[in-house]
Amino acid sequence: MIASEPTQMGEDALAVRAALAAARVGLVDREVVAEVVTLCAVAGEHLLVVGPPGTAKSLAVRRIAEQLGGRYFEYLLGRFTEPNEIFGPVDLRRLREGVVEIETAGMLPEAEIAFLDEVFLGSTAILNTLLGLLNERVFRRGATVLAAPLRVCVGAANHVPEDPAQAAFADRFLARVFVEPVADARLEELLEEGDTRAAARPEVPAPHAWAGLDRLAAAALACELGSLRPVLATAIRRMRAAGVPITDRRAVRSQRLVASAAVLDGRVVAEAGDLWTLPLIAPDPAAQTAAREVLADLIGDAANRGLFHAAEEYSRGSAARALRLVAAGRDLLDRYGTEPADEDRRLRLEAVLREIDAGFATPDLGAELAAIRERLIAAVGS
Repeated sequence: MIASEPTQMGEDALAVRAALAAARVGLVDREVVAEVVTLCAVAGEHLLVVGPPGTAKSLAVRRIAEQLGGRYFEYLLGRFTEPNEIFGPVDLRRLREGVVEIETAGMLPEAEIAFLDEVFLGSTAILNTLLGLLNERVFRRGATVLAAPLRVCVGAANHVPEDPAQAAFADRFLARVFVEPVADARLEELLEEGDTRAAARPEVPAPHAWAGLDRLAAAALACELGSLRPVLATAIRRMRAAGVPITDRRAVRSQRLVASAAVLDGRVVAEAGDLWTLPLIAPDPAAQTAAREVLADLIGDAANRGLFHAAEEYSRGSAARALRLVAAGRDLLDRYGTEPADEDRRLRLEAVLREIDAGFATPDLGAELAAIRERLIAAVGS
């Protein structure tokens, strides 16, 4: 771990972390989605979020898009969605002159972050046009040829398609996140955050970190991976040996996720711990579990100051868990301040304390986690 960050890169990483922190406010069990969207935006790769309806997939993407500040496009695809609903209508004035041009203002070809819900329901015409847009960042239709600024497209679906034609399209989404309904342990939190009758919550100012994210994307392209490549090759061999299907294209492009994780942590040199991103390229939950297991000795110490929920989810490491607990404890303490210790507050504080004590022996706490633990104990007793 590099002790100090380059000034501009450090400021940019902090700005993106602030955007993530703001986006996570009110998100229950969907923090990983917001963080992986950010990772993919830096990497210039696309993300597929798979889960049942009503699991806040669109909410998580919308929140982080608002906070990052990039131009955003969102649409729910259906069997009868027309291409002009996604890419823009034909310019009728030019059509009278015999030229087919598309008016793309405010549509997908001009977006920097896009969210396409039920992405596999799109027609063949839509999916074929999307292929060029996702792969080459170029929109072609009629006489219109446009260099698209798209940094990340997030596709959402209830399941991964089995149709070979659609599976080939799905392969263009390098990273995959699988979501389930919120766990029982967080139901009270979900009900509270989702209660539309609750008093208006304070507005969280959007830091608009897009310029910093662009600079981090450039830094990721220059991130030093040379010394890590033998370890990365070993990791991919292990995943393939465990039955995780990884094409050559996905193996090569996985380097972008590794480099982006490093720069979001404020480093210009990637480390073995950044390989926690590799399970993201596995095609289904079982394969992601297998990847975590065969990479356990490489990614067990993974941690990321900006993406601590995602790093914990895909590494199952104690270092990432410690960062997440520090953030959770700090958020609770900031939220409640010096309010009297009512029952709800006490239960939430105690839940974080129990998780700290269950996961870490006292000598292994580390300075930050130990300090948060002491503050939580004092708050519970207040």
